[in-house]
Amino acid sequence: MDCTISEPIGATPARRCPLIEQRRPESGLRAGAGRIETAQVDGASALVACAAASPLQLLSPSPRGRCAWVVQASHGGGLVAGDDVSLDVAVGAGSTALLSTQAGTKVYRSRGAVSSQRLTARIASNGVLAVLPQPVSCFAGARFHQDQRFALAPGASLLWLDALVAGRVARGERWAFDAYRARVEIAIAGRTVLADALRLVPGEGPPVPRRLEGVDFLATVVALGPAVAPHAAALRDALAAAPADGDAPVLAAASPLADGVLLRVASRSAEAGLAFVRRRLAFVEAVAGADPFARIP
Repeated sequence: MDCTISEPIGATPARRCPLIEQRRPESGLRAGAGRIETAQVDGASALVACAAASPLQLLSPSPRGRCAWVVQASHGGGLVAGDDVSLDVAVGAGSTALLSTQAGTKVYRSRGAVSSQRLTARIASNGVLAVLPQPVSCFAGARFHQDQRFALAPGASLLWLDALVAGRVARGERWAFDAYRARVEIAIAGRTVLADALRLVPGEGPPVPRRLEGVDFLATVVALGPAVAPHAAALRDALAAAPADGDAPVLAAASPLADGVLLRVASRSAEAGLAFVRRRLAFVEAVAGADPFARIP
């Protein structure tokens, strides 16, 4: 189905962006596939192409302005066995795009089939892409694979967050999924600067809850490119100056990555971990012109 364009809460109603009407991709996408394209039009970042097929749904609180903001959702409220969601994003030269999610990504129990999610993004010169979803939560018995690839042109910028929570801890489902695999690759001007993977599968080594004892939240953040360079440097300096405390509710480490930073976070609770990440990424509005965390308690 086509992308739905909506207005932010409290905003003055406006006409649907005519650029989307003129450049909407052809229908016929396979189930779960989507496409987003942004460009700089008359000095503003505009969503010029947007389409998705169920169960993927794409909403745009702000299709044109300081940034083109797209919110990813699912018609089923989460991923079920066999769902294969893939999204292709193209950020045009000089434009800014923000991709977030309506809620955390729930991955339901599987009887063997894998639920998968893929993101492929290309960011042109002087383009900015912020990918800031809410965490993935795998229910007991879930099987989930995720693959994300980013190709940055020289001068492009990326702010990326990937977070995972232990599951429905209140129901005793702590790291109780059957399989979790996630991989990310980031290249700048064709040169790979990060290839990272996380594989959590019961039966391969100690039980997953034992391996992650005392941890209910994991997150990785990457900030690269000129648009985020000052904030990446400030983040590295702040964490380098923070005292090491193994008993702290949140543990974090920042490492240099190209001209930016790679941040890893582990927390004893999802709430503390999310609050920490949001504080450290408070600069997102200065970079992208919108804050996807603003309405999240």
